Amino acid sequence: MSEARTVLTGQDAVVIIGAGQAGFQAAASLRDEGFAGRITLIGDEPYLPYQRPPLSKTYLAGSLDEEGLTLRPASFFERNSIELLMGDTAVAIDRDKQEVKLASGRLVGYAHLILATGTRPRPLVAEGADLAGVHILRTKDDADALRPCLGDGSRVAVIGGGFIGMEFAAVAADAGHEVVVIEGLARIMARSVSPELSEYVTAAHRGRGTRMLLGSGVQRLTGDAGRVTGVVLADGETAAADVVLVGIGVLPNAELARDAGLEVANGIAVDGSLLTADPRISAIGDCANYPSAHDSGRPTRLESVQNAVDHARHVAARLTGGSYAAYQKVPWFWTHQLGLNVQIAGIGSADDDCVLRKDPAGEKFSIYRFQSQRLVCVESVNQPGAHMLARRMLAGEVRPSPAQVADPGSDLKALLTPAV
Repeated sequence: MSEARTVLTGQDAVVIIGAGQAGFQAAASLRDEGFAGRITLIGDEPYLPYQRPPLSKTYLAGSLDEEGLTLRPASFFERNSIELLMGDTAVAIDRDKQEVKLASGRLVGYAHLILATGTRPRPLVAEGADLAGVHILRTKDDADALRPCLGDGSRVAVIGGGFIGMEFAAVAADAGHEVVVIEGLARIMARSVSPELSEYVTAAHRGRGTRMLLGSGVQRLTGDAGRVTGVVLADGETAAADVVLVGIGVLPNAELARDAGLEVANGIAVDGSLLTADPRISAIGDCANYPSAHDSGRPTRLESVQNAVDHARHVAARLTGGSYAAYQKVPWFWTHQLGLNVQIAGIGSADDDCVLRKDPAGEKFSIYRFQSQRLVCVESVNQPGAHMLARRMLAGEVRPSPAQVADPGSDLKALLTPAV
């Protein structure tokens, strides 16, 4: 990665490709940091920048409207002189000329380019995947297309037991639909949470009447008159369905960077300060693969609002004269399902040692995950206070031992309180 040092001036122009959470935050943070130059925000959707997490929860359920989904009104961008080019896709980057070419043919010049291109759903490769009634859920248009399909008595099949799939399953079950979740791995959310948390959330869904078919591959989808009627599993069983949501992961949108000659490896490769090999181009958010201080320095690509926001703030500070120190923020995530507020701080791995710590006052608990006796991740269920404490612990060097966590009488918060 480049060792070049670039600080922008008021005569410079910043172009941001991607108008999701990361792209929006980069534009807003540049203004917060006092940058007075031109900012152009390019998005391939025709809407003002909006939140994606509610799409699989409150927006889909109808308790959040389009206005509530929007990150800021149009007046915000006008007041802050942020040029919005919505509904026009970036198709090429000319690094020599420092220009971005759009699908409309427009050329936009930059002194610094920020790639916040995000991800796209991984497609289901199976017969019948193109039938009517088969959906993905990534954009507002996806959610708008899905909502009317959840008619009275719909039989709903969810292919994929990740966060989005399980959140959608929860919304459908709450609405009274017959729901089946089909997951190829042995447990849901396997890439994100501990086996103990997977088991707890699985039990909650089953308690709501959802069928959980774990370790089940998909052979094909059946249909009638062009519309989906069911999902045929690898063992030959058929799960009847009027609506199918495919949520089998995502792919980073890195083709634009690759075609421009930048390094791509599970996303756009960046250094610790989120710079590509070109000192005039940064990458942030879901598309960026960076060396994480909270994952032993390994290349890490995270899909979360926190990661997007903090990446954007880090780059904005760097470009306006801040430090080139490596990005250090503690990763954290959340999911809301069936009344469960699940919050995760840190990054765990499959071989973690897990210690359960319950709240004696109710159905609340946290799972502390250790690697070689060192705390690396905390999963909290309906314990926001424990989650905030975990983030403070993981940001510093004072962390509890497994024995301290296992002792219900120990005061973990006291570890962070200086002695008087």
